Amino acid sequence: MKPPDTNPADAFDPLRPRLLRIAYRMLGIVAEAEDVVQEAYLRWHQTDRDAVRDAEAVLVRTVTRLCLDVLKSARVRREEYVGTWLPEPIIETVEGDDLTLTLMMALERLSPLERAAFLLHDVFGMDFEEVAKAIDRDPAACRQLASRARAHVQEARPRFPVTEAKGHELASAFHAASRSGDTQALQALLAQDVILYADGGGKAKAVLNPIYGREKLVRFFEGLRRIPAVNPAQLVHEGTLDGLPAYVTIEADGTLQTTALAIEDGRIVALYVTRNPDKLKGIRRAVVKEPS
Repeated sequence: MKPPDTNPADAFDPLRPRLLRIAYRMLGIVAEAEDVVQEAYLRWHQTDRDAVRDAEAVLVRTVTRLCLDVLKSARVRREEYVGTWLPEPIIETVEGDDLTLTLMMALERLSPLERAAFLLHDVFGMDFEEVAKAIDRDPAACRQLASRARAHVQEARPRFPVTEAKGHELASAFHAASRSGDTQALQALLAQDVILYADGGGKAKAVLNPIYGREKLVRFFEGLRRIPAVNPAQLVHEGTLDGLPAYVTIEADGTLQTTALAIEDGRIVALYVTRNPDKLKGIRRAVVKEPS
């Protein structure tokens, strides 16, 4: 006979990292993911845990349904968002999880149920029977939902990806070229149809609409260099953000900024720049040394 469960944290705490990853992949915002997981913990307190055979299945189901509720209101908020909305950048990478920021952007175009079915099955390895219980649909419907999502994600996957080392080399070269005014080097790094997305959220200065094409992007960086600055920008971190080669800077105006690069066939095809301070609290804690 199963011994009585006296401490709800005993079963919950080992699952918390996985639950947070599911919630973050669903929502794209760390604080919202943490709120969902905390609400799941409160509900777990109120559950008859002695009657639960599989705590993980129950908790994944709870987190998924809470995320679906959040996404319903998030759609409205994102329609009202100032400029381009990007997922919150995170440094954490998980072995076997190849869902990059580019692919998360592709998932943003899906319905919440498509997104949930794909993530639970394709990313987190749940079978469709489990997925069906989590999103309250039958397994056949879940297969269709995941299949539609998979097609979207497949379109967004790079056909000619680069190695991690090469990606970081290109990110470093791009940072240098974009700051030095070396137009020729900058052009050589960018694909002809490159796109820049910037997220300031109305709280930090950023371009409101994506910039398309190499020529326009080169002119954009040339314009930035002509803006007078008292203090030069500081490079404070180089590494990986949401599976993409990236770097973190403190710009001349004091704004913290992350820049992540999608690379295909040796050239940069997309740039994701996040400047919204609400989305950079975790990055600031992780990489910026605050004065004591």
